[in-house]
Amino acid sequence: MNIWLSYLIDSVAFGVTFIYGSTGEILTEKAGHLNLGIPGIMCMGGAGGCLVLNTIGKISMAMVEKGMSPLPGFVFVIAGILGAILMSMLMGLIYSFLTVTLRANQNVTGLVLTTFGTGLMKVIMSKLDHTIYLEGPKEFYRWPFHMRNDPLLYLGVLFYLSIFIALAASYVLYKTKVGLHLRAIGESPSTADAVGINVTKYKYLATIIGSAIAGLGGFYYIMDYSGSREAYLSIEAYGWMAIALVIFALWRPHFTIIGSIVFGFLFSFGSQIVNIEGISINLVMTYLLKMLPYICTIIVLIFTSIRNKRENQPPQSLGLPYFREDR
Repeated sequence: MNIWLSYLIDSVAFGVTFIYGSTGEILTEKAGHLNLGIPGIMCMGGAGGCLVLNTIGKISMAMVEKGMSPLPGFVFVIAGILGAILMSMLMGLIYSFLTVTLRANQNVTGLVLTTFGTGLMKVIMSKLDHTIYLEGPKEFYRWPFHMRNDPLLYLGVLFYLSIFIALAASYVLYKTKVGLHLRAIGESPSTADAVGINVTKYKYLATIIGSAIAGLGGFYYIMDYSGSREAYLSIEAYGWMAIALVIFALWRPHFTIIGSIVFGFLFSFGSQIVNIEGISINLVMTYLLKMLPYICTIIVLIFTSIRNKRENQPPQSLGLPYFREDR
């Protein structure tokens, strides 16, 4: 495969981690909540999926020892995805309870959730056997290209699921009554409340569902793109990039597909450029090149601020707690 085509496919696959994280964050922000706990939620999503795979992997091995057939591949795929979703939803529920019900500071709560999620993930992953949750099951997640040895290998089940989720999230937000209500709450919860929209319910649902989607990003990175036992150590950093992509995508889920490719391309550029004949860069320059996605985000933020178009701005009540008695 041509080196540039290989690089492009690899960038697309790498960017899927950001699609999940940023789509989940967009849903949360559309409800007026800035969830800086996304990195921790992505970490726990990865840990939750691997924990479930480790458990059913042992069950499957026990079945083989008793002369029974092992569990089929689709069971591993579904179980891992459900494990990642449930663990992430639990994190989202904690965030919702603290920021919606108790009206805790959203920034502080998010940072605490990231610290908690990152630490707990490391504890969980250190207790798991990668030969059980990773070595066998990862082939099921890489279907239909699991037999290849080029970047097409990474375009598996979770890759296609990410595209579907991003497009579905956009459709719901901009083409349905539910999306209209959610965006109204993000702009002015008091007005939405006055016309009979259940603000608390929408905030809870948006945050919990958004967390479930974000958690799949961490699970995808471990099981599909990286496929290594050390992969979980990088998830937190990519969670912060997913939050930056929300700004780059202008709070539109379908734009995260394009933005993730750009982010993946720019972030990988420092590693790939050394493969080009005649080009030599040192380690410091490699790290500087990895700053390109953030620089690009700043440029987009400046450009959209100058144009000052309302549809390109964050929700008006983003980060502000809602007190119904002040309506």
